[in-house]
Amino acid sequence: MDVVGDRWNLLIVRELLPGPLRYNELKTSLAGIATNLLAERLRSLEGNGIVERRLGDAGVLYALTPWGAGLREPMEALGRWGAPLLATGRGDDAFQPRWLALALPAMLRGVTAAPALELGLEVEGFLMVLHIDENGPRAVAGPDARPGTILTAVPEIVIGLAAGTCTVEQAVSAGRLQGDAEVLRRVFPAPGA
Repeated sequence: MDVVGDRWNLLIVRELLPGPLRYNELKTSLAGIATNLLAERLRSLEGNGIVERRLGDAGVLYALTPWGAGLREPMEALGRWGAPLLATGRGDDAFQPRWLALALPAMLRGVTAAPALELGLEVEGFLMVLHIDENGPRAVAGPDARPGTILTAVPEIVIGLAAGTCTVEQAVSAGRLQGDAEVLRRVFPAPGA
């Protein structure tokens, strides 16, 4: 906790788990953090070997180091712990669609597929791809290629599918499906199945 317990540190890790971000992207996604505090927290996380700077085409990106990426499991455990809070909806709470790239694999822990499958989920204009194989689910935010099956829906529908409070048929009816509904059924089995 001495390394990651300062206010905002785990929220910065949450933002970087789906993939690297520029400073301004981090600032935008962390509503309420002061610019100087974000810079201080990033320096601290860099100094402790959790975050690193990378030079990309778009300039400097902040990314998790391999050791920092090891925080995925405890962050997913916190997500599973907090899942009952999702039942009430987001209300006035802040929400970033990229957070689903962390939440969904956590909520779908134990779901496997052989052969492997890919499902795109588009929420509020943000596309992520769930890859599920014999090792379980993982998510890629902003993938290079679009998968053959994509569900476009509001966050509450996607979370409802993962939590088992919404059926595939309800999700398809409330959203828009491009591709094969059977892929959705393999990822999100019917409640009680």
